[in-house]
Amino acid sequence: MALTTALPTLTANEVVDKLRALRARQPVKYWAFYSSQLGGIVTDPALMILPFDDHMVHRGHGIFDTAAIEGGKIYDLEAHLDRFIRSARNSKLKLPSRDEMRDIIVRTTAASGKREGSIRYWASSGPGSLGLTPASGAEPGFFVMISAGLAYPESWYTQGLRVMTTTYPIKPPLYAITKSVTYLPNVLMQMEAQEHGLDNGVFIDEAGNVGESSNMNVAFVGADGALVHPKFDHILSGCTSLRLLELATALQGRKVIKGIEVRDIPVAEARAAREMLLIGSSVKVAPIVEWDGKPIGDGKPGPISRALRDLLTEDMRSGHDRLIEVPHS
Repeated sequence: MALTTALPTLTANEVVDKLRALRARQPVKYWAFYSSQLGGIVTDPALMILPFDDHMVHRGHGIFDTAAIEGGKIYDLEAHLDRFIRSARNSKLKLPSRDEMRDIIVRTTAASGKREGSIRYWASSGPGSLGLTPASGAEPGFFVMISAGLAYPESWYTQGLRVMTTTYPIKPPLYAITKSVTYLPNVLMQMEAQEHGLDNGVFIDEAGNVGESSNMNVAFVGADGALVHPKFDHILSGCTSLRLLELATALQGRKVIKGIEVRDIPVAEARAAREMLLIGSSVKVAPIVEWDGKPIGDGKPGPISRALRDLLTEDMRSGHDRLIEVPHS
């Protein structure tokens, strides 16, 4: 069908006005954005944009990572930067120096004026071509966004989540361990779960072992009372999971859990677990009470998920070796 109205050629001012109108219609909270392509920070969400020919936009050649802002401080940024640098190496992307990235992240957080929220940062190979490989002489991009982050309903913690085994195949190991922007399998998994009235999905690998969820790690409290987590060689190395495994030694010392294991977890063993957990920087620790229509344990949130969430929450508030001060004015 032909268009019945003319397509205007817009002026720069008209474009900005339309971008602001678009943002006004969207329930988003983006507070500050740094772009190496702009050479500075903007706080107007309408101006938080990338060139259409950035290789990250049209070819998915980019990486990202996240960190949490808790009480005016950034939590566990160094661990996230470690993973970001590994992802860049796997993706053949150039980055600013570690010190420069840390400084930009801290200064962008300060510019937001927020003491609670989420930091997401990206690296791309830059604009200049619509080809398969980056443009010759393209300037790599580095971007930082400070936002409200993802919010989850309280019912996830009080009533638990319901998940399904996804019908989509797990990513090959190289792509699974790299936090790239190419999240199509994860998106399709999450959409599939929502279409079934569920909260999330679970990848299973070719050997029949548990992988991860759409954007979080999965762990279990086994029938023997041990905390069990899948190996990180074929799933994303979750910074929150790694830290939680360290913190969980306190529960082991108090004999709340029988041990801590990182290994392959066959599906049959996982289904017999006392508790099943989702773990991530935004969700922290949330209990899964149903998987493929069958209860996990007694079908109610268990005590270990609550204890682990409490440990992580306390660490995010007072783990001084994990916190970076933000110079709020």
